[in-house]
Amino acid sequence: MEHKNLQIEAVNLKFAEEGRKFSGYASVFGGVDSYGDTIMPGAYKQTIGNRERPIQMRFNHLPGVIGKWTRIEEDEKGLIVEGELTPGHSKAEDAYALLKHGAISGLSIGYRPVKAVENQHGGVDLHEIDLVEISVVESPADMAAQISDVKSAIEQAETRKEFEELLRNAGGFSRADAKALVSRIKSLGHRNDGDPDNDSADMASIFQQLKL
Repeated sequence: MEHKNLQIEAVNLKFAEEGRKFSGYASVFGGVDSYGDTIMPGAYKQTIGNRERPIQMRFNHLPGVIGKWTRIEEDEKGLIVEGELTPGHSKAEDAYALLKHGAISGLSIGYRPVKAVENQHGGVDLHEIDLVEISVVESPADMAAQISDVKSAIEQAETRKEFEELLRNAGGFSRADAKALVSRIKSLGHRNDGDPDNDSADMASIFQQLKL
């Protein structure tokens, strides 16, 4: 599953006067993100209308719901959502406090691309998306601890499978992209000195350069 964040200044976050209700944009159309990708108008039409299971509300894309989305619709700007955090849920209360304080980076979608066409920016134009969940995500400062955890995991990872899992879970890579990158790193390591024992060092070096 892939993720795309929307920074707080683009969310247009609004709160109801009572309860734990809020609304805003989980995604906007037309812009080119840091990966060179653009989400096109109409990308969510099929997933909104045909999805059998509800689209989950999560915190930092972690398993477990913290509330429910009561409205998910496309308009001319993007994907507008209205949600309600579950009262008394510990993680929901944390998310609500962060939202109210403005101490988060925004909202982020978890999705699988269905129809994507390569574009001139080095990424893809996403014409159809299978939307799985929408997360409230923390601020960059709050992500520092997670970055430290990732660096520790880099040092401990020794096998190809462990690096693939790390790419997928920490780096936001799809399964196919993670496998492709790990394979490429292995081939470069073999080309340089022919010693497969150096694969872990080569992979760790690449991770550090990617700043994961």
